Amino acid sequence: MDVQQTLGELRSRMEELKDANQNKLSMVVFSGDLDKLLASFIIATGAVAMGMEVVMFFTFWATSALRDKKKRAKGKNIFGKMFGFMLPKGAGKVKLSKMHMGGMGTGMMKYLMKKKNVSSLEEMIQLAAELEVKLYICEMSMDLMGLKPEEMIDYPGRDFVGVAKFLEEAGNSRIQLFI
Repeated sequence: MDVQQTLGELRSRMEELKDANQNKLSMVVFSGDLDKLLASFIIATGAVAMGMEVVMFFTFWATSALRDKKKRAKGKNIFGKMFGFMLPKGAGKVKLSKMHMGGMGTGMMKYLMKKKNVSSLEEMIQLAAELEVKLYICEMSMDLMGLKPEEMIDYPGRDFVGVAKFLEEAGNSRIQLFI
């Protein structure tokens, strides 16, 4: 093999690698805490504002923040009913990770956010929808916690997927986060 041919092949491979990572952010949202959920949506909407495609994969405790407070699901077993009772029902019911203090800390944070014109979690979710942030919800987490698709928020392009879909998205993303 001659040097010119080798250089040509190397250049071609470098171009393929350069294009492999898209201008995309893929994020696993694991926490169901208000402050961490807010951070997730702030990062997501900020990334879109910078021209990035954004994919959010909600799993385990974060899934309950996507429950619609007005919707009910039928046919739950005892464990699904118990989780449904114990987990927050929607973005408006999640608590701070620190200094919750029986609701007082969370209430203070929400008050300060409103006073300082910081968007609520519900508003951030709406903004993310308007900015076309992709929202995936983990099927396994929903199954374990007895959550049903019909009790989740309406969100354009929302999908219920397994981890393989997230890994496919993350595999060609420039940035991957776990929150």
